[in-house]
Amino acid sequence: MTKTKLVRTVIVTNPQGLHARPADLFVKLAQQYRSQVEVSKESLRVDGKSILDILMLAAVEGTPLAIEVTGDDAQDALDALCRLVEQNFADDLNP
Repeated sequence: MTKTKLVRTVIVTNPQGLHARPADLFVKLAQQYRSQVEVSKESLRVDGKSILDILMLAAVEGTPLAIEVTGDDAQDALDALCRLVEQNFADDLNP
């Protein structure tokens, strides 16, 4: 069985960066998929399904993140995770 591997780079546009609440949203979304999710910032590469790992990225506004997804549902997972980042982790909805 061939596993699909996809990578896309997104920019953190949230003014508060990737703080605890967005990191929690990202991890919970990543855990909904069977695919392996890894996130990279510069040379640091972490497990996208671990909140501690995601917080280690210390991604501030303007940080490019490479999201790499490997597995049978990679396309759906990548699309959903990128959409979450691009929509500022729904922070506009939570004043």
